[in-house]
Amino acid sequence: MARFLVITGIVLILAGLLWGPLSRLGLGRLPGDIVIERENFTLYIPVTSAILVSVVLSVVVTVIRYILGR
Repeated sequence: MARFLVITGIVLILAGLLWGPLSRLGLGRLPGDIVIERENFTLYIPVTSAILVSVVLSVVVTVIRYILGR
């Protein structure tokens, strides 16, 4: 369990460090994301982005578990 927490921490640190360069790729304004703009109000619901991030994280966790031999 401790090893999993350490790896999770490392992944979160790497994600934080890569946040700037990854934001330039357009993640967050994908087709399927809902944006409602009014005069003084903007509502943004990142449906497609959330699904994509979920799939990527699932693959990463599966690979890490496979490597660690669980």
